Amino acid sequence: MNEQELLAKRIVFYCEKRKMSYYTLANRAAVPLTTLMHIVKCSTKNPGVFTLIKICSGLDITITEFFDSEEFENIEFEIE
Repeated sequence: MNEQELLAKRIVFYCEKRKMSYYTLANRAAVPLTTLMHIVKCSTKNPGVFTLIKICSGLDITITEFFDSEEFENIEFEIE
């Protein structure tokens, strides 16, 4: 699983956990719905850290909580 898929998976996880639609998350996070959908559909290669922080805020979690999962513990990034 690549980095984009991991990010998407976590967003989907938290939306499902909170029974929150992407539309609601986008509004709460003050992130355009199209931006959120590009991240969820993995068409955004490298979403900005401030966008991720806003998404976490919309999910009512910290960025630390977002990345606190086994999948992110041993991730190795490929530099292109």
